[in-house]
Amino acid sequence: MTEKELIQKIQELRDIRPRQDWVVLTKKQILGSEPSYREKFSAILEVFPLSAEALAKAGRLLFQPKLAFATLIILGVLISSFSFAQNSLPGDFFYPLKKMTEKTQAIFASQEQKPKLQLELVNKRLEELNKIAETNQVKNLTPALNELQANISQAAKEIIKTKKLDVKEIVQQTKKLEETKQKVEALGVVIGGTEELDNALAQLVEQEIKDLGTRTLTENQEKLLTEAKENFEANNFSEALEKIWLLSNQP
Repeated sequence: MTEKELIQKIQELRDIRPRQDWVVLTKKQILGSEPSYREKFSAILEVFPLSAEALAKAGRLLFQPKLAFATLIILGVLISSFSFAQNSLPGDFFYPLKKMTEKTQAIFASQEQKPKLQLELVNKRLEELNKIAETNQVKNLTPALNELQANISQAAKEIIKTKKLDVKEIVQQTKKLEETKQKVEALGVVIGGTEELDNALAQLVEQEIKDLGTRTLTENQEKLLTEAKENFEANNFSEALEKIWLLSNQP
């Protein structure tokens, strides 16, 4: 071999690059880190090419047993966690998972659905408070009140923000809210802090009354409108909304 040919061969060797799978496997062996089963399988294939049938068998042998077992464990943990979370109370270990689920629902809800959803969450917080009060779980009381105030604030914002509201749904949720609130307060828990929601409902009632005042109403509808105005003046916004809903659904 001439000197020129030798130099050419050396230059060709410099251009050779190891395959990526081999590099990863070798690197992990040097560093002492265990490569994944996928990386092991890829590295083996570089040395021993397999037919499609053999590849499928090898994949089943290498991947399925441990992956299937790990998947079952993960699914079991997730199902158990979500089950515990749904029954958890503010201050409990799994409660943040419950809140995460609720936030996901809110993200995917349409703007028209959000006021109803947020009022449902307010009712959930009140039911949690009721359970805490009934079982005398004092350590959960402050976190529960904080969660209630956060949901009340969000519900108020959604009611003000949404242009087209389902009055029937709002009525149902606010009536349930008042009933549960009375049950909680009867157990000695002072809730308070509902002014933001009251103001949002007041704006809604005022707008509905103003709108109905521009329409031609029957005698019964006029009576219901008068009652709604009286409820509004007395700050009974839930009752006022109910009268407005009844009025709107009369022929």
